[in-house]
Amino acid sequence: MAVPIRVYSDYVCPFCFLAEFPLGEATRGKDVEVTWMPFELRPYPTPTLRPEGSYLQSAWSDSVYPIAARMGIEIRLPTVSPQPYTRLAFEGLEFAKQQGRADAYNSAVMRAFFQQSLDIGNMDVLANIANDVGLDPAEFRQALESGKHSERHQELLRHAYQEAGVTGVPLFVIGSRRLSGLQPEKALIAAIDQELLAQSS
Repeated sequence: MAVPIRVYSDYVCPFCFLAEFPLGEATRGKDVEVTWMPFELRPYPTPTLRPEGSYLQSAWSDSVYPIAARMGIEIRLPTVSPQPYTRLAFEGLEFAKQQGRADAYNSAVMRAFFQQSLDIGNMDVLANIANDVGLDPAEFRQALESGKHSERHQELLRHAYQEAGVTGVPLFVIGSRRLSGLQPEKALIAAIDQELLAQSS
C-alpha cells in the first residue's frame, strides 16, 4: 500500500515552492501517494502583503534568497502588489485533481508566481497555466467562474484549520508523521522509509 503524503501549502509561500524540490527527490521511485492540500495564509478579506513593504523585503533578503541559493533554485520576490488571494488557484487545483494533473498544475502555479511574477489570482493567468499543463482551459474557466469547486475548497480549508491543526506551511503529513517547515531531502526520505517499514512489519 502506498504511503500517503499530504502537503499543506499556500501558493504565495516561497518556502512551499522550495519544498517541492526535496520532496520530488525524496519520493522518486518510492511507493507514495502525494496529495496537495490548501492552506490560505491570508484568506479574503484579510489584507495581503505588498512586496515593496519592509516585511517581505527583509524576509526575502535574510532568509528566502540565501536558502534558495544553497538549494540552487531560481526564485524571486514576485512584483504583484498586493499579493494575490489564492482561493481561485486552489479551486483550480481541485479541477486539476479530477483530471489527474494535480502535480503538474501545482508546480506550474508556483513557478508562475515565484519565477515569472504572474498574478495567480487572475482568471486569465490561471486558465493559461491550466492549458500549459494539459487541461482544457475553457472547462477550467467555466469550473472556476461557476464556483463548482468552491464548497470542496472550503471543506479542505476547514479540515486544515480545525481537524489537522495546521498553523503554518509547508507541512508534510507522511503517514502518521508530521514534519513542519521546509525539510531537507534526507528528513523526508527517513519519514517515508519509516512508514514503509511500519507497513511491512
